[in-house]
Amino acid sequence: QLQLVESGGGLVQPGGSLRLSCVASGRALRVYTVGWFRQAPGKEREGISYISSYDGSTYYADSVKGRFTISRDNAKNTMYLQMNSLKPEDTAVYYCAAGGTQRVGVLIPDYEYDYWGQGTQVTVSN
Repeated sequence: QLQLVESGGGLVQPGGSLRLSCVASGRALRVYTVGWFRQAPGKEREGISYISSYDGSTYYADSVKGRFTISRDNAKNTMYLQMNSLKPEDTAVYYCAAGGTQRVGVLIPDYEYDYWGQGTQVTVSN
């Protein structure tokens, strides 16, 4: 069983940066496709980025492309989401996820992920 624990959320001003971390335990994260989702109040959960286990390619939703960067450190069994140029509309609870899906180049729906973290709050506000 894979366990995921996020950290790094907080309050940041518009234009600022945060780095979210997701530490895995129980299994090696490198064999999974790993992704980040977010859910704002009153909105559906949104997939924003992933790294495919098939070929290591990355995917970004248009809403974060050019501002967010996903990465993984296999030695630390950890994945990251570097978030720059943050906007108020980025305010949400952010979740990391891992699954056996091997899709590339398209948005992967949340039901194709098997393991989820507990979420970390990101608030972008003055």
